[in-house]
Amino acid sequence: MIQMLRTDVGRFRMVSLLEGLSFLLLMGVAMPLKYLAHDPTLVRVMGRVHGGLFVLFVLALVQASLSASWKFPRVMTAMVASVLPFGAFWFEHQLRKEEAQA
Repeated sequence: MIQMLRTDVGRFRMVSLLEGLSFLLLMGVAMPLKYLAHDPTLVRVMGRVHGGLFVLFVLALVQASLSASWKFPRVMTAMVASVLPFGAFWFEHQLRKEEAQA
């Protein structure tokens, strides 16, 4: 885990996973509570957390793409994956497979 944080791509992967988790919690827990239990409190909290992590995601993506010389299609794939449920986990899995092959 600590070793992952030593590179720009590793930091991006960590932020991506946290952002993906916050997205799932927002959509899978906070939103149902808002509409089923009529309690928007968790949406306010998780919305802010997710928003902050999304900003960090974009910054980490830019940094990782520059340091690893990622081409535009890969960057766009990461952006699209970030707005799909479980997309961040799929993209991280792809990066992990490539790392294992190298």
